[in-house]
Amino acid sequence: MQQNSSSGNFAEGKVWRHIMALAVPMTVAQLVQVIYNVVDRIYIGHLQGASSLALTGLGLTFPVITLISAFTNLFGMGGAPLCSIARGRKDHDRAEKIVGNTFTMLVLTSLVMMAICYGFLKTILYLFGASDATYPYARQYLRIYLLGTPFVMLGTGMNGFINCQGFARTGMMTILLGALVNIALDPVFIFLFGMGVAGAAVATVISQFLSAVWVLCFLGGKKTQLRIKKCYLCPERKLVGEITSLGLAGCIMSATNGAVQIACNATLRDHGGDLYVGIMTVLNSVRDVVVLPVHGLTAAFQPVLGYNYGAKEYGRVKQSVIFTSITAIAYMAVLWLVLFLFPEPFIHIFNSDPELIRAGVPALHLYFFGFFMMAFQFAGQSTFTGLGLARQAVFFSLFRKIIIAVPLTLLLPRVAGLGVNGVFVAEPISNFIGGLACFVTMVFTLRKLIGTGTDAAGGHRPERG
Repeated sequence: MQQNSSSGNFAEGKVWRHIMALAVPMTVAQLVQVIYNVVDRIYIGHLQGASSLALTGLGLTFPVITLISAFTNLFGMGGAPLCSIARGRKDHDRAEKIVGNTFTMLVLTSLVMMAICYGFLKTILYLFGASDATYPYARQYLRIYLLGTPFVMLGTGMNGFINCQGFARTGMMTILLGALVNIALDPVFIFLFGMGVAGAAVATVISQFLSAVWVLCFLGGKKTQLRIKKCYLCPERKLVGEITSLGLAGCIMSATNGAVQIACNATLRDHGGDLYVGIMTVLNSVRDVVVLPVHGLTAAFQPVLGYNYGAKEYGRVKQSVIFTSITAIAYMAVLWLVLFLFPEPFIHIFNSDPELIRAGVPALHLYFFGFFMMAFQFAGQSTFTGLGLARQAVFFSLFRKIIIAVPLTLLLPRVAGLGVNGVFVAEPISNFIGGLACFVTMVFTLRKLIGTGTDAAGGHRPERG
């Protein structure tokens, strides 16, 4: 059985080794996922003719895609940590019940999302910053992309149940399969068949379908410890409530990212035009690429943290938080320096327009200023989620984006003549304030839990020799 070295028992052996054993394949999976997401932008950004307009149009679809991701996280990121905790407590039936309920909710939600988006497509895109010049490109892509909503939600949402059992390489293959197919089919549909933006969407839907089939075949097969069973598919109100309560943090993180994207696109359209909407698309793409090792690390950290928390191994909980926090902060500090010294190559990956590169370099310097502070948010947020502390996780998701970033994005361009620079400055300010607040609160919360010997549900920690 292909699992980690401890057969899924994260309460034995070195904590950091368990995290890294999961983190390496998960980071590869994150890398592939990012390639999966950005390869369309790379190809479209280098189309002959209106490449900048096409890339901008593609960027306008990000908030919609982000909202789909948000609802995927609502159930996937809520179910997987609960499943890890149940496994740590040796409650196999509850773990499988979580798997079944999560599957059903992902299917139902995907159908509702499709209906809403198709019904209000034009209104949504213009609200998100489309202009008459960019709307046709956004519409072409999204009309086809939405057909794959059930596939992307099932493939991504259920993949967490593969990883939380220790099958990190299988989870990596889920994303690898879809990414390789997408990379191979993109040039065929975009250039060979001359479909342009629509071709990118077709390739994406096919790849999403194959990823979903892979996940469902594994979770319905013999190798997995937790299976999708018919008897657990009927949603239970209380259990769905627990799943969504914990998953609300991940949902809000994605949804608030979408809200920030909407605010940025609309404000940049008004103060700088389509060029700056395109620049923001590039900067978001660069960010998606460079933070992937941290996403892989925190994704690996959560099942290890949740398992040890469920097993009441509180010393190991503390070790895992310290290791993950230090590693994430160190990596992103180095990353900030690289971006500051070499901005143009990162921008050039997604677009070769000289005007976009000229205006994009100073925008990148502002947007990524003090980028390492985002690691504090990642560490704190993933700790709250892994421990099942839903209220704290939800609050800090809202705090950084909705309470800080969105108002600053709307207000700063009107202050002291900042204009478009105000939009790019809003991001580092929110990282500094939100990241520190989240991390400090996490440290005090963790110290209280370990020091008093209680868990989040109010249980008493047994004395340990």
